[in-house]
Amino acid sequence: MSESKASVTWQENKAFMGVSPSGHNVQIDADKGEGASPMELILLGLGGCASYDVVSILQKSRQEVTDVRCELTAQRAETVPAVYTDIHMHFIVTGQDIKDKQVEKAIHLSAEKYCSASRMLVQGGVNITHDFEVIAG
Repeated sequence: MSESKASVTWQENKAFMGVSPSGHNVQIDADKGEGASPMELILLGLGGCASYDVVSILQKSRQEVTDVRCELTAQRAETVPAVYTDIHMHFIVTGQDIKDKQVEKAIHLSAEKYCSASRMLVQGGVNITHDFEVIAG
């Protein structure tokens, strides 16, 4: 088992500065003034994790990918804790001669095997769905 260390330091009001295990600063703001909220960061982490997997898998499949965007739509519970209950991930994959089957396979592998954020959220009861579109370009 590997260990990661991060820190979050209060700045003022509801603003905090996070330092990731790799040393990167992340502005966090529960009022969404100077940074993303903690829950927004979870959503972005999921999108980043899955997008990395999709790009990597498509490249290994010799797909000529020029762009991947993941648009996430999430629903939160009405009561505290207002956890995510449902997240939909829409992947937009751009490139030359991209095969739909390869994109579908990459998304499936990410969701079921490689994306730690996705697996963690699903195990916590979040319903995560996916779809995609391919754009020639």
